[in-house]
Amino acid sequence: MSYKNYPMVSRVVFGRGSFSQLEDIIAPKRLSVSAPFIFLVDAVFEKKATLSGRIPLAYDDKVIFISADEEPKTSQVDALVEEIILTCKQRPSGIIGIGGGTIMDMAKAVAIMITNEGESKDYQGWDLVKNPAIYHVGIPTISGTGAEVSRTTILTGPVRKLGINSDYTPFDQVILDPELTKGVPKDQWFYTGMDCYVHCIESLNGTYLNAFSQSYGEKALELCKEIFLDDTLDEKESADKLMMASWHGGMSIAYSQVGVAHAMSYGLGYLLGVKHGVGNCIVFEHLEEYYPEGVAMYKKMRAKHNITIPQGICANLTDEQFNIMIDVALSLEPLWENAIGKNWQKVMTREKLRALYSKM
Repeated sequence: MSYKNYPMVSRVVFGRGSFSQLEDIIAPKRLSVSAPFIFLVDAVFEKKATLSGRIPLAYDDKVIFISADEEPKTSQVDALVEEIILTCKQRPSGIIGIGGGTIMDMAKAVAIMITNEGESKDYQGWDLVKNPAIYHVGIPTISGTGAEVSRTTILTGPVRKLGINSDYTPFDQVILDPELTKGVPKDQWFYTGMDCYVHCIESLNGTYLNAFSQSYGEKALELCKEIFLDDTLDEKESADKLMMASWHGGMSIAYSQVGVAHAMSYGLGYLLGVKHGVGNCIVFEHLEEYYPEGVAMYKKMRAKHNITIPQGICANLTDEQFNIMIDVALSLEPLWENAIGKNWQKVMTREKLRALYSKM
């Protein structure tokens, strides 16, 4: 038996107001005055000086605002890398991502592609990255994706939606400041929180389950129940705990995998551009056969918070479009094996997937 030697985030700061320590944290990592830090920041903060005005710029440092309206694409990563290489005098000292899962994934991917040749689509898969990424920092402004702690960066490429899963993907530094999540719209808060919840359910019910994954998954699930079902937490406590649930939920799949919801959500994301969090919710509504208790609890959470899930998004799709989504979903073999077992192909047929997608 050969066990995978997984990397983790080597340094993490947690606490309200910890964003103000960013300058002190990155200063020792500056390679020279001509080697800038590149800040990739969610465009929602472009006109919010409460955050953008606090970014510690010096020398040739640069802020690039990125819209998170769409899931990150390999073409977007390649364009950013080219822009950075052409406009910087030296290789950057580091990439700092500030935003939600989209920005976290963009920052990780850009940091990898600055030191690896070719196009980012060539690295979608498992352990394809040859050279270490440059120094990269993750600062989440919404909780639930687990992207701040995971060893993957999910990208939509020309033929698939799949992560760059590698030992060089995790951040070198993460700053967890729950104050930064204040003001997130309620539906977005729920959708992204459910990404964390689904991580737990898929990990804890998977064939890959082990004590490592279970310990993180159980803690994240406990926190999710407290946050989304109990009425015992005030707003600050809820934000603090959801940030830690996200961390634990991301860790729960380090030695495990996600499952049916994520595989099918990737199909929705690739074809229709459905954002990952809401995509998981759309799919999870119909997965009682695979996660009966998890789906029942999810529906309680959704009802309690009066959240509306989009309906009928697959109503007018052609056979060709259904087949594209099915191809994307079925290509994620480790997810299906975790969810169903080694004989998953006998269980999850194209016809069964088509019937599930037709309900959405």
